[in-house]
Amino acid sequence: MKGTPMLNEIKKAVKRAAPNAFLAPQGPEGIAKSGHRKYVGGLWEEMGQHQLDFLISRGMEPQHRLLDVACGSLRLGVVAIPYLNAGHYLGIEKEEMLIEAGLKEELPKGLADEKSPKFVISSEFEFSKFGVQADYGIAQSLFSHLTPEVIDLCFERLLPAMAPGGKFYGTYFRSDGTFKNPRVSHDHGIFKYTEDEMIGFGTRAGFETTYIGDWGHPRNQVVTEYRRPLA
Repeated sequence: MKGTPMLNEIKKAVKRAAPNAFLAPQGPEGIAKSGHRKYVGGLWEEMGQHQLDFLISRGMEPQHRLLDVACGSLRLGVVAIPYLNAGHYLGIEKEEMLIEAGLKEELPKGLADEKSPKFVISSEFEFSKFGVQADYGIAQSLFSHLTPEVIDLCFERLLPAMAPGGKFYGTYFRSDGTFKNPRVSHDHGIFKYTEDEMIGFGTRAGFETTYIGDWGHPRNQVVTEYRRPLA
C-alpha cells in the first residue's frame, strides 16, 4: 500500500528535514549488513582495475606515491599495492572495519608485509599523519556522498599533502544546474555538483584545476584533475 495522502505528506516532510533518514545504515552496522564489497559500491574487479588503468594513463609509475582517499576495503588497493613500490600506497578511510576486511579478505597473503602499504583511520582528512607527500591521489565516488563544507575541508588539507606538481583526481555525479543535495553527508546519500562547483573546491584551496569529464565510469561519474602548483 502506498499510504494515505496525509501519510505521504508526513513522509515527505520528514525526508526534507532529514534527507538521509531512509537510507541504509552507515558504519559498522551497515558494513556488517551489506558486506565490505557492496558497502563501497560493488563493481569490485571492474572499478579497482579501472582506477589503476586511469592513473597509469595519467602518468603514474611504480616509484610514485599514491594517496587513496576513502580507500574503503581496498577495491583500488588490491591492484595498486602490487603495482607500486613498497610503502608508496597511502590509504585513508574513516571506517577501520573496511580496511581490516580488505587486508584480511582481499589482499593476497604476505603482500602487506612485502609492500608495506600505509593507512590512516580518520574522518577529518588527516593526511599529514602519513608524514610524506603524494605524487598522485584519487577520491573515487567520495564527493558524491559529501556536503560542500566537508569537500572544502578535504581540499584544504589535501593541498599540503600533495607534492609540488602532484595530481589528484576527484570523481562525482555531474549536474547541469544547482542540485538540491541532502543537508548532511552520508555514505549512501547521492550528491551532485556542477562542473563549476567542483572546480571551485579545488581553486579555493590553491589547486590548478582541469575538468576532464568522461573517463568511462560504469555509473557515469565524471572526473576533475587537481594539480598542486610547482611553486
